[in-house]
Amino acid sequence: MQLYQNQTIQIYNSLSGKKEKFQPIEAGYVGMYVCGPTVYSNVHLGNVRTFMSFDMIYRYLKHLGFKVRYVRNITDAGHLENDADAGEDKITKKARLEQIEPMEVVQRYTVDFHNILNTLNFLPPSIEPTATGHIIEQIELIKTIIDNGFAYEVNGSVYFDVHKFNESNEYGKLSKRKLEDLIHNTRALEGQSDKKNPQDFALWKKAEPQHIMRWPSPWSDGFPGWHLECTAMSTKYLGDNFDIHGGGMDLKFPHHECEIAQSEAAKGVSPVNYWMHANMLQLNGQRMSKTTGNTVNPDELLSGNNKFFSKAYSPSVIRFFNAQSSYRSVLDLTDDGLLASEKGFYRLMDAIHSLDDLQAGSISTFNVSEWKQKCYDAMNDDFNSPILIAHLFEAVKVVNQIKDNKASLTSEDLDVLKQTMNAFTFDVLGLINTSQSEAGTEKLSGAVELLIQLRQEARANKDFALSDKIRDELAAKGIQLNDGKDGTTFSL
Repeated sequence: MQLYQNQTIQIYNSLSGKKEKFQPIEAGYVGMYVCGPTVYSNVHLGNVRTFMSFDMIYRYLKHLGFKVRYVRNITDAGHLENDADAGEDKITKKARLEQIEPMEVVQRYTVDFHNILNTLNFLPPSIEPTATGHIIEQIELIKTIIDNGFAYEVNGSVYFDVHKFNESNEYGKLSKRKLEDLIHNTRALEGQSDKKNPQDFALWKKAEPQHIMRWPSPWSDGFPGWHLECTAMSTKYLGDNFDIHGGGMDLKFPHHECEIAQSEAAKGVSPVNYWMHANMLQLNGQRMSKTTGNTVNPDELLSGNNKFFSKAYSPSVIRFFNAQSSYRSVLDLTDDGLLASEKGFYRLMDAIHSLDDLQAGSISTFNVSEWKQKCYDAMNDDFNSPILIAHLFEAVKVVNQIKDNKASLTSEDLDVLKQTMNAFTFDVLGLINTSQSEAGTEKLSGAVELLIQLRQEARANKDFALSDKIRDELAAKGIQLNDGKDGTTFSL
């Protein structure tokens, strides 16, 4: 018997606005689609938070014994600058500015995306399709939507007719927006004069002469709309109706709203049973923004090479920090918060590493069976990782009491405690089992990074005597500084 047969999961469904009992379409199987990155720049830390939340959800479903097909796409074409139908393709713009091929941009930032996620101990998805790899499917989908009367072609571009769709369906039901309000609040945008109505969105755009990325179609040489790719790929690999669709809160409108409309127009059925949205990540109480400079990349957070944090933080500390907040809550990234998470993480690791050395007693003074179910109850309640962590620290307290001879567990209960703590800490939360020696190495790394920063400040102030002293003293301790064009690194 699989674990899921004895557990009942409640998921907050963005479509209904309430928690619902999770009942997969096919018993024992889960189809989950999550909107992946547009690979025109280094992956944003806010996006990493979303992907990390769904990595934890994926891990828990697998832990319960579900066979999960997890599809997370790569957007490598069609995503215009303003997330609508005007402006330049983000990847094409980057390629033009750097005078390289668009697929060079795609390759560079796809590799960066994978490297960051590997470092943060993500499980790879079952399938990672690309928009450019599914042009044929997108063209066929457009043909079906046109044949069903919900799209029209103008001057080589094809647009989805939102008003026509709304006559028989409900456009805006996910984001709780009424078409009448959208009409009232819509302003005319340059480049949208071909549309019947400003609310209509592009399924296919005719490529202008300067547009690098283009494909032949029945309507023109052009490229698919951004919203279309996810409908084409999700339904190809998960079916016309599947279990879970996830993404960031910012994608609810218009992206996910348009996905629903496209699927219903083409297939006649609602595509997804449970819509899940992860909330935003703030930095020091403010929205992350490249324009204001209030932003930090994942690699900068991992290396400590940034202006916001006092030190580098390990992948597990970052994961632990993320799990201390519900995926549906706004999370504020601060140095104090990360420092506290680091202390909590190593406290948890110390307890887990002590488990093998604990001596079993003749009686149990702690109800392990009840505690174990509370861990499952936390994750069953819309994947409530903060409550799960609270229960894990309840076990940490018991471990420390046993070490001090103030509590005891039978051999059987000790085994259950150990198995459960390991399963939820490493398999579900995805933390890395860090030993005390490894923890010491990480602390050494943080100390050296601080000295490197002080040395850089000394050099900037032309205090070369102090700069040389830091370098030479570290060298005497067996720590070699290496100055390069990308900054200073060290080796032992």
